Amino acid sequence: MDIRPIRNDEDHKAAVREIERLWGAPENTPEGDRLDILATLVDAYEAKRWPIPDTDPVEAIQNSMAMEGRSQSDLAALLGSPSRASEILTRKRALTMKMAYTIHSKWHVPAEALIRPVKRERA
Repeated sequence: MDIRPIRNDEDHKAAVREIERLWGAPENTPEGDRLDILATLVDAYEAKRWPIPDTDPVEAIQNSMAMEGRSQSDLAALLGSPSRASEILTRKRALTMKMAYTIHSKWHVPAEALIRPVKRERA
């Protein structure tokens, strides 16, 4: 097994690509072991590189959009619908697991931040 520490974003991208390739590998196989190890390394790198403040999913998405110069239109393109992006950002719709996975895998927003409950605005 040729596994190295993840030291930068390029190493991270390569590890995530390998995880995607290995996804679904049976446990207790060389591929399953490799998937386990890479997932652990990616998790540790992401926790260090992108620490998760106490934010809800909407705040995590907004923070990512601000840091990367993305717009609501970019989120709409990612999620497949302008109305869906608007509903997410206005807290009228919760993220599905598929949306959370898409945002995590494409924009590298930590998955843990995306699966937290959404803070509802008080009326």
